[in-house]
Amino acid sequence: MSSKQIALYPCSPNTVRGTSTKISASKDKVVYTNGKTVIIRDLKNAALSTTFSGHAYNTTVARFSPSGFYCASADITGTVKIWDTIGEDQTVKGEYKVLSGKVNDLAWDGESKRIIAVGDGREKFGHAFLADSGSSTGQISGHSKVINAVSIRYQRPFRAATASDDNSIVFHQGVPFKYDKTIRTHTKFVQDVQFGPSGDHFASVGSDSKIFLYDGKTGETVTEFTDSPHKGTIMSCSWSPDSKSFFTTSLDCTVRLWDIESRKSLQAWTVGSGVPNQQVGGVWSGISDIVSLSMSGDLNVFDLRTGDKPTRILQAPQKAITAASSTSSNTFFAGSADGRVLSYDVDSTSPSDAVQLVGGTLHTSLVSGMATASSGKVFTAGYDDHIREIEGSTYTPASIPSLSQPKAVAVTSDETVFVAGITSVEAIRNNQRVFELKPSYVPSAVGAGGLVVAIGGEDKRVHVHTWNGNTLTDKLVLPESEGTITALAVSNDGALIVQGNSAGKIALYHSQSGEPIPTRWDWHTARISSLEFFPALSPTHVVSGSLDTNLYVWSLENISKRVLIKGAGPGGVNCVIWLGDAHVTDGKKIGRVLSAGADGCVRVWEVELPGK
Repeated sequence: MSSKQIALYPCSPNTVRGTSTKISASKDKVVYTNGKTVIIRDLKNAALSTTFSGHAYNTTVARFSPSGFYCASADITGTVKIWDTIGEDQTVKGEYKVLSGKVNDLAWDGESKRIIAVGDGREKFGHAFLADSGSSTGQISGHSKVINAVSIRYQRPFRAATASDDNSIVFHQGVPFKYDKTIRTHTKFVQDVQFGPSGDHFASVGSDSKIFLYDGKTGETVTEFTDSPHKGTIMSCSWSPDSKSFFTTSLDCTVRLWDIESRKSLQAWTVGSGVPNQQVGGVWSGISDIVSLSMSGDLNVFDLRTGDKPTRILQAPQKAITAASSTSSNTFFAGSADGRVLSYDVDSTSPSDAVQLVGGTLHTSLVSGMATASSGKVFTAGYDDHIREIEGSTYTPASIPSLSQPKAVAVTSDETVFVAGITSVEAIRNNQRVFELKPSYVPSAVGAGGLVVAIGGEDKRVHVHTWNGNTLTDKLVLPESEGTITALAVSNDGALIVQGNSAGKIALYHSQSGEPIPTRWDWHTARISSLEFFPALSPTHVVSGSLDTNLYVWSLENISKRVLIKGAGPGGVNCVIWLGDAHVTDGKKIGRVLSAGADGCVRVWEVELPGK
């Protein structure tokens, strides 16, 4: 049985308030980091993005080599990995421990042979080494505090500039790299330094809101840009391919384009206001695309020929995806650990239309549950103790507070929403609470199909009820499981119940009689996080996702058959859902399934469905 990934919708870059976030570009792709994942994002089609999950610790920066064939990425432990960006294997070419602390920035030389890594460390703040062997190629010295940024002149004779929290820039001769001079033009932290592609100049920006230009060969200060200055800390600068201009991003929520010859500001763009719209990073992509990064994680793409606002805003989750639900064969919603909910359209090739933030009042903390009613309305529950409703792609103004912190939601055929909280199970219809159940056990999961409602508990049992529109009637209790019930699904006709527990075991039951259906579905090695029947009516398959990072598709027609998708969600799969109906290709029945989880990325898979 085969499976293949057909789309990957990436997460946004990780941002930290007051800290410059480094992003790198090669043609129409940008590379950045979030958690333990390195993301290569396609600016033209988000679904064609790729990820690298080879780091054991949180990553901090990633840079394409000038050739574009390799990427260097680094983490908080001072480890740098160099890996292949061409092909699916992503072969690691080298892994080197270069600093004793966090790496803040990396720079390649023009020959894609040498790398300088800078950041925090006990004995040194920077290290120059060869990419293919890791052997030293000089010494990075002259700073007394953490180095924030580094850049290498692409042409020979090589030069390198480093920018630090000690308010200085150190200019290095090369190769081998050695200290040449200290430049003290800035009066506060220096946030970024970048050589132009031609090597004639390099620029620096800092927390004093100043921009300086220097000679690329000698390191002599050429000028300060004083025309229309930024009003806040400048976090990054990036050069145009022709080296005639560069742009800067600032915490004053603006992006400015500067001309080298006239020393003036050519254009300024304002991206909203407030902390979420502070500009903390940027990179020049391709010939004319300027890409800036907002504190919220949004990537803003500007075109030099148009207006005073971004031509495209690329949105994505910045934290782990904790809940998801499909609304049609090609659209679904996903909620994340920071309360944001985004809508996805897998048929759209436009990067700004394929993923969009849901409008209206969002949850203020983790989205713990999501369910779609037959009418297309989507109900979400969050750790802000509220139940909210999405119509179209916007939250409705009305919301209802929950009686206790909600863990999961499910919807019956009459569009009654059941919310399993820490101390209660409540039924909500038309934004009114119509029923409340105070069970003797602690609810942990809920599932609904037809008018059958199943409630899983920390007592390791599933309690099956029927719903008559006004009240829940106890029907039966399924046999005790090996662990807390962590995932539940009920088929649309209410005939079947599938449960998953904290021990990684899955069990299938008839809801009317409580009789178990022998399955031996115990191949997961960690907590089951999500289950779903396919198709919802008269199901033939079940999909499961687990903390063990794997996804399984199980056959109901032949219990012994299954399809494994290994590593479907690095860090753990939090939700799995089916997309659309199955289709037949070359005599094989193919279904589409979606997985999302701890890394904030959504992956869409085509799976050959196991049959009889």
